[in-house]
Amino acid sequence: MSLFRTKPVESFLADAAEPGRQLKRSLNTWDLMIMGVAVAVGAGIFSVGARAAANFSGPAVTLSFVIAALTCAMAIMCYAEFATAIPVAGSAYVFSYATMGEFIAWIIGWNLILELFTAAAVIAKYWGIYLTEVFQLMGVHLSPTIELGIVTMSWGPLLIVALFTILLVMGTKLSATVSNVFTVIKIAVVLFVIVVGFFYVKAENYAPFIPEAVPATGTGTTEVLKQSLFAFATGAAPAQYGMMGVFAGAALVFFAFVGFDVVATSAEEVKNPSKTLPRGIFAGLALTTLLYIGVSLALTGMVSYKDLAAVDTPNLATAFSLVGNEGAASVIAVGSLIGLTTVVMVLLMGLSRVVLAMSRDGLLPYKLSKTSAMRSTPVRIQVICGTLVALAAGFTRVDVLEEMINIGTLSAFVMVSLGIIVLRRKRPDLKPAFRVPFGPVIPIASALLCTYLMLNLAVETWIYFVLWLIVGVVIYFAYGRKHSRLNEKFAKQMAIIDGNENELVDSK
Repeated sequence: MSLFRTKPVESFLADAAEPGRQLKRSLNTWDLMIMGVAVAVGAGIFSVGARAAANFSGPAVTLSFVIAALTCAMAIMCYAEFATAIPVAGSAYVFSYATMGEFIAWIIGWNLILELFTAAAVIAKYWGIYLTEVFQLMGVHLSPTIELGIVTMSWGPLLIVALFTILLVMGTKLSATVSNVFTVIKIAVVLFVIVVGFFYVKAENYAPFIPEAVPATGTGTTEVLKQSLFAFATGAAPAQYGMMGVFAGAALVFFAFVGFDVVATSAEEVKNPSKTLPRGIFAGLALTTLLYIGVSLALTGMVSYKDLAAVDTPNLATAFSLVGNEGAASVIAVGSLIGLTTVVMVLLMGLSRVVLAMSRDGLLPYKLSKTSAMRSTPVRIQVICGTLVALAAGFTRVDVLEEMINIGTLSAFVMVSLGIIVLRRKRPDLKPAFRVPFGPVIPIASALLCTYLMLNLAVETWIYFVLWLIVGVVIYFAYGRKHSRLNEKFAKQMAIIDGNENELVDSK
């Protein structure tokens, strides 16, 4: 079978309706909007922006957020068109399968697993750390880890992953309701931080808005691996600030927008997806962008980016500490914990839906795709995903792979953006409820911008990414291609054709 044989849209819809493998449509526009905010507005809003301002963009970190938001918006338009044309679970994996073929779809699905698994494990790890910090604010001193002989266990990640795995097994609507409550609380915390922060803003801290580029500090092999692939490939000396710094900052803060593609994975569980999906996705992105811009303006107006750069791990709490407001720093710690709580849940859900879609197609074990008759949730997959994420977060240094989340997301964005052009040419008969405006201009611009942001990620991130792809290719040829249901259908068709030909020869 050809590696680039595509799966018809009608087959995806039929597979999604197969008894015993169905998901229940229970989510509305509000649920989707809050889901987008829930997965994007986490601790990143309190830390990633400060790191980008300190080390790359200066006050222009606001511009970095705008660039990242525009990149995300263009890609999300493509997701919305696909999701209204093919409203099933699987997101970029399904879209690639319908347009570019099985092998490309496997690579994208494999990258989505990388993005969602790593993100869920990393965020769960940070959740455990913030939990102990909140306890310390209340005068209770707990260690974030427990020594088990030669093994060190982080107990916080195990707790949060287990809790939300159980909730997701019980039902998507129930999980969404819990997430909605937490998300509203954390939006209130972010608004509090913005309002209080603006009382300390000084106009001189915004000047120069884009600091002059300076050579990056540090030398040696480690720094070579830490510099962007673009700088490494072009021979440019690693630098901080300037316009290159703004784009490097955009590549970093793009982490804050990771997760909006997860909303598209819920397409099969949305009521009236043709209208609900576009509204929910874009409303969530708009609200998140406004919150990020507000936080970044407050942050860089409160203190000089140079003061942030003097701290090893700058965050929003650092800015409030520098202006003498320790009380706000405590609120931020609580807000970070609440923010991360919902992120973990949405990522776990997205991971299970991608695996569900791939197992339905036989690229992963088909038995996994069975859903609960009572709750219409993929219980087996959810438990397996939750267990693996908990083990990674609880027993490994998964946080060192943080940038892998970005490169997995961006690679999926590139393929979905290009896939829209292919889908329109192959299936002009499809009439999705939402269409990306301006013809192929926005999809092409989205693919180019996402690619450029990928090139601004570190060399070591690209090395890990290539190794991940190699492992994925080996698994595909060792298992996925042989067990592909599309391949099985093709083989049966060929057998029927051969049988008919043999009968014809015998009759002669």
